[in-house]
Amino acid sequence: MRRLSFAIATLLAATAAVPLAAQGPDGPSAPVDKIVDEGTNRSEVMRIAQYLTDVIGGRLTNSPAMRQAEDWTQTKFREWGLANVHKEGFEFGRGWSARNASAKMVAPRPLTLVAAPLAWTPGTNGPITGQVALAPMADEAAFAQYKGKLQGKIVLISEPTEIEDATDPAFSRKTDADLDRADTFQPQNGANAARRPSSASRLAFAAKRDAFLKAEGAIAYATMSSRNNKLVHGQNSQFQVGATPPLPGFELAAEDYRRLARLTKMGATPSLELNSDVTYDDSDTKAYNILADIPGTDAKAGYVMAGAHMDSWAMGDGAADNGAGVSMVMEAARIIKASGIKTKRTIRFALWAGEEQGLLGSMAYVENHVASRPVDAGLTGTARYMGWSKAFPITPGADHSKLAAYFNLDNGSGKIRGIYTQGNTAVVPIFREWMAPFNSMGATKVGTGRTGSTDHVFFDAVGIPAFQFIQDPLDYGSTVHHSNVDTFDHLKSEDLRQGAIILAAFLVDAANAEALPRVPVAQAPKPSDEFYAAPGAH
Repeated sequence: MRRLSFAIATLLAATAAVPLAAQGPDGPSAPVDKIVDEGTNRSEVMRIAQYLTDVIGGRLTNSPAMRQAEDWTQTKFREWGLANVHKEGFEFGRGWSARNASAKMVAPRPLTLVAAPLAWTPGTNGPITGQVALAPMADEAAFAQYKGKLQGKIVLISEPTEIEDATDPAFSRKTDADLDRADTFQPQNGANAARRPSSASRLAFAAKRDAFLKAEGAIAYATMSSRNNKLVHGQNSQFQVGATPPLPGFELAAEDYRRLARLTKMGATPSLELNSDVTYDDSDTKAYNILADIPGTDAKAGYVMAGAHMDSWAMGDGAADNGAGVSMVMEAARIIKASGIKTKRTIRFALWAGEEQGLLGSMAYVENHVASRPVDAGLTGTARYMGWSKAFPITPGADHSKLAAYFNLDNGSGKIRGIYTQGNTAVVPIFREWMAPFNSMGATKVGTGRTGSTDHVFFDAVGIPAFQFIQDPLDYGSTVHHSNVDTFDHLKSEDLRQGAIILAAFLVDAANAEALPRVPVAQAPKPSDEFYAAPGAH
């Protein structure tokens, strides 16, 4: 607390000398003293985070917990006096939740295993027991090898990998060298601006694999966790209506999975008891984005936007990914409203759904309001994600000229250290000026580099100035991301307060500034373009 107080005192002393790019209805574009005071002395960011995580918990898209979060966040926005609070739906798929799940080895000795049910796979309808069959299946060619050998078996479908030495620190903050790497220019690649290679093919193979296992008489299957130290995730994306897997699926901790594989190879023939109690909900197959506004003083000036995805995976409580981002976005809204700051443009806050399944919520918003692309109307879910990113031409929508900037938070609980400009070089000097008041809080870098895989991507892809903040990694990548230990304990209160304060200031700056520079809207590349076949950065 003493360190934070010193940083704030230094910050407030420095702001008087900082030139400001724009004048708003209240004078300087970002009244930093008001924002820092409200965001420090009356902060609600940790209370928001605790309710999302400890009370509501993991928020798988369309799950009962996600529905609860949709209602609660709207209630808070209204309580704080925001306007136009509402939800916007888009077609998604089945709701799913797991009430409990367990995995035990019953032979050659009793042992409780660490396991997660794979999302959207069916339950076991009570405990089931079967011998393990090690049958790694990387592609369809493997099916012939196991035909006639899986009747009544619990099938281990991952190739067990050897444990690797942990050479990187489990917890870290960005060094100067790390921040410098964010300042590497990367050209926009129109063909690959927002795609995850091979996602569609992986889903197609998963459906064929599941059908093969069912036909062969397997009773369940299990995959190996991608991480050590008993971390599990439960990730699976077979959420579309009509695409539900036919067998219960589990993810086993890497250490437990390797043990089972070793026992199988030595002929000890382990047996497992699996149990999962899951429910589906098809009463509403739409997912919902939550939107709320702080109206500007000029109805013709358009709006700026901040967003974070509210959905998470079912394991853990979705704290770092992305309760942290949601809490900072909501707290920024509360700070601006409570401070009585007036801006020329409206400031809109968005809490996205379906991010973990392919940025589906933000894609739906862009399609409905900002710009469209000629995508097959029959494509849904991840297939639509893949098709959308490669379809040309881009046709601006009603809000394309109205949306002046979009800011995103989705890198965990770490302190903001700067901002990526997505190759928008003209905005660099503007952002350096906006960032200057927060240098004493550790936010110093305005990098020209690109970052992807989260909800600013589709805004950026259609020519909207859209940005993701640079954050300290902490233990996000090493431990908590998508895992069963993504809980409130891993959130850093001082970092979240700092992030909410900086986001609030950037929103006020953007809402009062002249229009931010825009990069050209992407066009279909020529086949001879050297970037055409390059792997996507996202």
